[in-house]
Amino acid sequence: MTEVNNLTLFKIKKSFLIEAAEIVLKGEGKKVNLSVALVNSRKIRKLNRDYRKKDYVTDVLSFEDEQMPEIILCLKKIRKNAKIRKYPFQKELVFCLIHGILHISGYNHELGEAEELKMQEREQYYLSKIFS
Repeated sequence: MTEVNNLTLFKIKKSFLIEAAEIVLKGEGKKVNLSVALVNSRKIRKLNRDYRKKDYVTDVLSFEDEQMPEIILCLKKIRKNAKIRKYPFQKELVFCLIHGILHISGYNHELGEAEELKMQEREQYYLSKIFS
């Protein structure tokens, strides 16, 4: 089961995020309850600073927990990235969600080029599956 908590003023269709998350979780063989929190820039910057020692706003953070892993998404940063990448906002949002779920599934693009390519392939696979 996936739960989405929108802690921002942005209007988001939670059911679409839940469906996308379930597709990725099922595809990765993850049988977990997933928490997805939509937060503002200040909150994600604080989390990034506290947990990763990186003092800047990021688009997605993932926290592994066997009982209930959590994906934190910053909607303002995602909207900014969507404009830069020339993606529709919803596609960029789902891309970040996929990215976070892949991290809790054991993928890590920071381990080198081969791992980065493997993760990118999975991201594109799920994007095409969700937006087909």
